[in-house]
Amino acid sequence: MEDPIQLKEEGNKYFQASDYEKAVQSYTQAIKLNKDKALQAVLYRNRAACFLRKEEYAKAASDASRAIDINASDIKALYRRSQALEKLGKLDQAFKDAQKCATIEPRNKNFQETLRRLGANIQEKLRIQFSTDMRVQKMFEILLDENSEKEKREKAANNLIVLGREEAGAERIFQNNGVSLLLQLIETKNAELILAAVRTLSGMCTGHKARATAILHYLGIDNICMWMSVDNEEISLAVCNLLQTITDCLLGQGTEEHHGKEEAVVLDTKKDLRMITMRLLDMLVSKKVSGQGRDRALNLLNKNIPRKDLKDHDNSRTIFVIDNGLKKILKVVGQIPEMPDCLPLTENTQLTASVLLNKLYDDLRCDPERDNYRVICEEYIKSKIDPQNMDKTLHAIQMVSGVLQGPFDLGNKLLGMKGVMEMMVALCGSEREIDQLVAVEALIHASTKLSRATFIISNGVTLLKEIYKKTKNEKIKIRALVGLCKLGSAGGTDYGLRQFAEGSTEKLARQCRKWLCNTSIDARTRKWAVEGLAYLTFDADVKDDFVEDEPALQAMFELAKTSDKTILYSVASALVNCTNSYDTKELVPELVQLAKFSKQHVPEEHPKDKKDFVVKRVKRLLKAGVVSALACMVKADSAILTDQSKELIARVFLALCEDPKDRGTIVAQGGGKALIPLAVEGTEVGKIKASHALAKIAAISNPDMAFPGERVYEVVRPLVSLLNTERDGLQNYEALLGLTNFSGRSDKLRMKIVKEKALPDIENYMFENHDQLRQAATECMCNLVVNKEVQERFVADGNDRLKLVVLLCGEDDEKVQVAAAGALAMLTAAQKKLCSKMTEVTTQWLEILQRLCLHDNMEVQHRGLVIAFNLISADKDLAKKLVETELLEILTYVGKQEDDPKKQHIINVARDCLTRCMDYGLIKPLSRA
Repeated sequence: MEDPIQLKEEGNKYFQASDYEKAVQSYTQAIKLNKDKALQAVLYRNRAACFLRKEEYAKAASDASRAIDINASDIKALYRRSQALEKLGKLDQAFKDAQKCATIEPRNKNFQETLRRLGANIQEKLRIQFSTDMRVQKMFEILLDENSEKEKREKAANNLIVLGREEAGAERIFQNNGVSLLLQLIETKNAELILAAVRTLSGMCTGHKARATAILHYLGIDNICMWMSVDNEEISLAVCNLLQTITDCLLGQGTEEHHGKEEAVVLDTKKDLRMITMRLLDMLVSKKVSGQGRDRALNLLNKNIPRKDLKDHDNSRTIFVIDNGLKKILKVVGQIPEMPDCLPLTENTQLTASVLLNKLYDDLRCDPERDNYRVICEEYIKSKIDPQNMDKTLHAIQMVSGVLQGPFDLGNKLLGMKGVMEMMVALCGSEREIDQLVAVEALIHASTKLSRATFIISNGVTLLKEIYKKTKNEKIKIRALVGLCKLGSAGGTDYGLRQFAEGSTEKLARQCRKWLCNTSIDARTRKWAVEGLAYLTFDADVKDDFVEDEPALQAMFELAKTSDKTILYSVASALVNCTNSYDTKELVPELVQLAKFSKQHVPEEHPKDKKDFVVKRVKRLLKAGVVSALACMVKADSAILTDQSKELIARVFLALCEDPKDRGTIVAQGGGKALIPLAVEGTEVGKIKASHALAKIAAISNPDMAFPGERVYEVVRPLVSLLNTERDGLQNYEALLGLTNFSGRSDKLRMKIVKEKALPDIENYMFENHDQLRQAATECMCNLVVNKEVQERFVADGNDRLKLVVLLCGEDDEKVQVAAAGALAMLTAAQKKLCSKMTEVTTQWLEILQRLCLHDNMEVQHRGLVIAFNLISADKDLAKKLVETELLEILTYVGKQEDDPKKQHIINVARDCLTRCMDYGLIKPLSRA
């Protein structure tokens, strides 16, 4: 067994040698073996000194306290604890320890100086705290005083919001009865004060679970929901953001920092989360809630209930909502705005509810869960169908219509319920306009699948035509027309599957465009005209006519920019059709012949769907200002902007970016900025399309112009995501071009590319058989090797990175040679180790270097000579090795050439090589006779 005293001495030696880690080990071992109390105190205070040097202040304070517990007047332990506590920000306690030290040794100047410093720091801290408290108090006085000047109140409100966003400020407001005062501001009924109070509360809740929970309970979820229900868009949105912030804290999102003792407090958040969910569900069916309030509740449910990641098996929140609120959501989708008993709605409410139905259905994990969902829907719809009460039945049909816009497969099953389809067709023939309106909308949503559409064509087309001809109500007329449009396009882009006679679709489209341009018709009705065009633009004749009609395009773009977000999908669909950016199956000629022989249907391409027509249409759309409309659509903060809608917008952007000449226009109109969120969120296909569009822009644009500020760093990840063997060669190539462009801009961008783990992928493409991919990857690496971390990876043992670059210098492809030689020149200039390593990685290195130095391409030759200069400069032995080879003749030949402005830089490098060799004494000046 080792002696504690010997271990202490050993620890002291390590401490004096500044090896604090080993000193800690020695003292720790001694503490375990020691039985003597006096020695134990010495060991603890010595270990505290080590922890102070290691900047582990909490451990230092703990060890010093243990020494003081043994000997209360241990002056060294007291002073060390004082130092540790000061560093931990506990100035009051540090001052007390320093005071004890000064009492024991009053003449010690060090203790006196520490006391003065700590005293001054405490005073400053109190002054700041007091001034913050005073500022908070003053702000509330100004805000709550009705006689305060408007300018003063606005300034105080803004200051309060800023203070609430800072941790120290938020805590001061919270500790000084601030929540109660903020509640008073909300109760003033003054919109500006309410906004300031709500935004301050949001700041106070951000990232702090305990404070968020306390604020939730103090304000009360009923009050929060009531404020969110008001008919004021700004207040409603601010309260919605507050509730989202509280929910994020309860779900444990965004709480990166730990605040004081919060870690030690166990907060059961499930109860609070369920309470919030129940109140939001209650809001959906309350008549007291405004349309905007209902939208906010639906958006919060859409955002927080379904799982973000389906790999997470816990879908209990979804099950809870289905069991407690599915009927409430169905009630919202079943509302008929034209009826007197309708709940207050906005133009977005019902579609947002349909989106929620879809998300909940998609979040279910197994058939029994889906069956339960279907049964609840069926029972609810059955309870509404009543042949004696047409109004009640109308709600049932409207509900089916709403479900068809959400989980479509479920909607199809509901259509199969006894009497539903027949009731829809019967309502079309009703005398009441409201019946016709609801039935026509239901038929439109029901006829999405071709088989279902065929049934409706045989039953409903006659009725729709009758309604279209007879009705004088524009709202019904336009819906009937959209129904006909949808049925007319049931064959999609297949020219051979046209449902109606030649020219009928163009006639329908002309009428839709006419309605679309008629500003005297309400926006909701004009929206249906866009819906009609979304179907009719499957026909290439309609596409061509539509893009030539600039007023109609402008009218559609203007509608896309309004607050009505239900139009987003229709606009995006029409644009996908016009740009032909949908997926098409490639027809194999042999299979086409076989299908014709066996009398099977073969899809036909419309003559106007050929490439030159598509290019013309894209140019027309760009001229009409499609990019600004798309950018505006992407900004929609609504559940209605679904992943499917985002995918459609990404498809359109990719089609618009096809011609390099148009990319500058796209960037200038905000296309670059709009593509970033599309590349990060949405369907897998949508993200790839958006990333590809970003790559096309990044490949040829100045990154500082296309993606100003910090935005450029957000583009790196989407580009790296395209460096994948599952992506096609063009996506790989353009992503590499984009990364090459970025890596040439700044070291910060190079670091970002490295952090996104792009290096292994770029190296893989340097091995590619495809010349262009190999060239692009090598050029990208040439730019990246400027970065220190990349250089260190080349220096590290056990990899073939350097060998690959050397061998690429010997490629026949000149562009690959230029890039590889550039990379090697920079590597050998930056890292001397790589100069000697280069001669070891392959036996061909000298032959390759000589070829570079004699290359016909001056750019390659210059880089080769720079590599030779780097090798000669790195080491005399290496220079001697090179002088003994034919390389000396090459250098002499190049260096002896007469001065020539075109190749002077090459001649100068060769002469520098010879001068360096002369400096080493390896060659004599006479050699240049």
